[in-house]
Amino acid sequence: MHVICFIKQVMDPETPTASFKIDSATNAVAPVQGVAPVVNGFDENAVEAALRLKEDHDVTITVISLGKNLVLDVIKKPLSMGADELILLQDDAFEDGDAYSIGYALAMAVKKVGDFDLIICGRQASDTDRGQVALAVAENLGLPAITMAKRVEVKDGKVVVERVRTDGSEIVEAPLPALVTVSNELGEPRYPTLRGIMQAGRKSPTVWTAADIGADPAKLGANGRVVSLSKLFIPEVEGECELIEGENDADAGRKLALKLREAKLI
Repeated sequence: MHVICFIKQVMDPETPTASFKIDSATNAVAPVQGVAPVVNGFDENAVEAALRLKEDHDVTITVISLGKNLVLDVIKKPLSMGADELILLQDDAFEDGDAYSIGYALAMAVKKVGDFDLIICGRQASDTDRGQVALAVAENLGLPAITMAKRVEVKDGKVVVERVRTDGSEIVEAPLPALVTVSNELGEPRYPTLRGIMQAGRKSPTVWTAADIGADPAKLGANGRVVSLSKLFIPEVEGECELIEGENDADAGRKLALKLREAKLI
């Protein structure tokens, strides 16, 4: 069985909020000096789901990542966890894309990979929190998609998923090939072993350009955007505090209640 996982390099979500700066010229978050990027946490959950399948089945795991200025030691983490192959999509044609044009590029890469049984992705990326790319891939490939998985199994040519709901969970299945997005309820991803890190260090990723995957330039990057970003900004939050005083606590409480009633809060 061949499983494909998508991963994304993101800014470390543990970065202090005060360090974030917006580059108004590019409408993007400026890189924070001295803070190394990481693999998106939900994508690590996806790799973990694939590795659990590998424990019970004969599974080959191919990881695909699209991006610019990828840090090799970071992006190789799935290999050190136990994935088999890593493909990097690197081309200026991919830049400034939205979820749909990125999804198209990833779908074309999947087609170039060839035969596969299951695609597993993180539910969303920590830098945008939109959760749209995976579904764009499924649409481009014509695959059934199941989102928000906390457990993924393969039985009798079907993927069986326990899916997270706000009121509990539900069991959903789909015929293979299919696409599944994984949530953090799946559990903590495993730590890379020393042996895995050493093996990953000896592996060189395969690098593909837009031409390599046979993609239509009109559907890539900025050319393929269907959503435009008008403005990216850090909202300004202001607060006011009024101290209510009284002759004693009871008097202060009555005055506070009067203020709240006047403001129609109670």
